[in-house]
Amino acid sequence: MTNARVELFVGFFLVVGFLALGWLALQLGEVPWLTGAKTYLLHAEFNNISGVKPGADVQIAGVTVGKVRQLHLNEDRQAVVTMQIDREVVVPVDSIASVKSQGIIGDKYIQITLGGDETAYKPGEAIVDTESAVDLESLISKFAFGEVKK
Repeated sequence: MTNARVELFVGFFLVVGFLALGWLALQLGEVPWLTGAKTYLLHAEFNNISGVKPGADVQIAGVTVGKVRQLHLNEDRQAVVTMQIDREVVVPVDSIASVKSQGIIGDKYIQITLGGDETAYKPGEAIVDTESAVDLESLISKFAFGEVKK
């Protein structure tokens, strides 16, 4: 092979590689105007989300249907969890969002218990009924120091 052919060959594979890398980045980044949105956002307000982190699972009946995208405090000093839910999952307005734990000391996640209402949450709305995390450390502390009353 001549130098010109080798350079052409290498250049062709570099261009194909960059195109493949760009396509993969767009697919993983989920650019809505290019790929069509596969998810939507829902919010939920909790008194305590101890241990929930961005990237934590959102589950329905033990099946992962989304991820926690953002955590912040609102003006009422409640924790607001922004969840990215798969587009095909419909969440009725009487559903309950709970903070759960994988085992005793496992990772925290959001469990959505679906209701039976025919009306569903629209993207960007907030789940009204929530159950906060149980603070196991404070319960053990109260029990150990005799603050638990029967």
